[in-house]
Amino acid sequence: MAAYDYDLFVIGGGSGGVRASRVAAGYGARVAVAEERYLGGTCVNVGCVPKKLLVYASHYSEHFADAAGFGWRVGESRFDWPTLIANKNREIARLNGVYRKLLEEAGVEILMARAILRDAHTIDVGGRRVTAAHILIAVGGWPAIPPIPGAEHAITSNEAFFLERLPARIAIVGGGYIACEFAGIFHGLGSHVVQLYRGPLFLRGFDGDIRSTLAEEMRKKGIDLRFQLEIGKIEKTAKGLAATLTNGERLEVDQVMFAAGRAPHTKGIGLETAGVALDAKGAIIVDAYSRTNVPHIYAVGDVTDRINLTPVAIAEGQAFAETVFNKNPTRPDHADVPSAVFSQPEIATVGLSEEAARQRFAAIDVYRTRFRPLKHTLSGRDERVMMKLVVERASDKVLGAHMVGEGAAEIIQGLAVAIKAGARKSDFDRTIGIHPTAAEEFVTLRKPVAEPEKKAAE
Repeated sequence: MAAYDYDLFVIGGGSGGVRASRVAAGYGARVAVAEERYLGGTCVNVGCVPKKLLVYASHYSEHFADAAGFGWRVGESRFDWPTLIANKNREIARLNGVYRKLLEEAGVEILMARAILRDAHTIDVGGRRVTAAHILIAVGGWPAIPPIPGAEHAITSNEAFFLERLPARIAIVGGGYIACEFAGIFHGLGSHVVQLYRGPLFLRGFDGDIRSTLAEEMRKKGIDLRFQLEIGKIEKTAKGLAATLTNGERLEVDQVMFAAGRAPHTKGIGLETAGVALDAKGAIIVDAYSRTNVPHIYAVGDVTDRINLTPVAIAEGQAFAETVFNKNPTRPDHADVPSAVFSQPEIATVGLSEEAARQRFAAIDVYRTRFRPLKHTLSGRDERVMMKLVVERASDKVLGAHMVGEGAAEIIQGLAVAIKAGARKSDFDRTIGIHPTAAEEFVTLRKPVAEPEKKAAE
């Protein structure tokens, strides 16, 4: 490896790249990381962390309203968007510094510049040419914007975190987790929100009961959900923006936000020059060990379009460093990965959806409950929780757990351990619940729901 400037050169200073860098350096490798924007990647800067801070902020409008049922008399409240954004920016700057310190303490060289591959071992970084024995691509993804007239007037989640003022009226286009989360954020902070999605129901790929329950609860809150609709054109007006929908309707708003998906951020970094193969979506094709078709070039995180979650990128980065620099071949485990959507109400899931389980197994049992949580018996809020277990009938193994409701992510994280360990429904049944909690419902589900009627053969 001495023939090269570095043993490992990482392009991208996000979660996966930073973990791989630190671990590889810990095994004695000479490591450099190139990052052209901000250390910490999407999650720290324009993703998970600032998004969750905004979610917290948006809950207070309901907290103030709910307090009356518990005897509190809350005075007049007023929300100040610039204060929230300034405080958020201060926390993100602190985290940027934490990431820098972690890399420096590990002995990793940090290069704040764009890196472009010039051949299979050579990188141009900020106008300087360097070489590396191994290269890791960890540049993440980037919001996609549809090519419609007036698209330049819209924003994505990247810009939403830095708006100068809170829009009074906003149209959010998309049916994934980002769209659902921002619909809740803006609504909770006082905006009138219209969410548009081209399909019949948002959150494609999630369990059907999660999708329908969330749609029902969001509509109760006053979010204007419109399915099977998109924006065909955006025009700037004297009062804001006019969005022409695909059904011909004209929607007057102050802001349009596209949250219609993210694409691997692979353009313009020299992958073709280095001979790295991409799929039709522009994602880097990798094997089970995150290795590309070029043996010493690897890729982790959203740029590979496997499971686009921060903890998954971290696990992939760890496995890469173990494999290449500790001579301990390690495959990242992509089975039964828990996830959450910080919508309002929150949803979380682990394992198979009912639909996926029915395709994979001969017979399953589904246990489901819907109820009004204890808190809302006094708050008066019309909000219900949905919990669900999917079980293979023959083995009694729990295949999936799903929840819509306050604290869903915290609850499902614990159930993910049980499901990963192969828990059976009987294990849930003999577990004593913590009372009174919503979580105890997962261990008191006794009767499966009726089997759906089979469609007549065509």
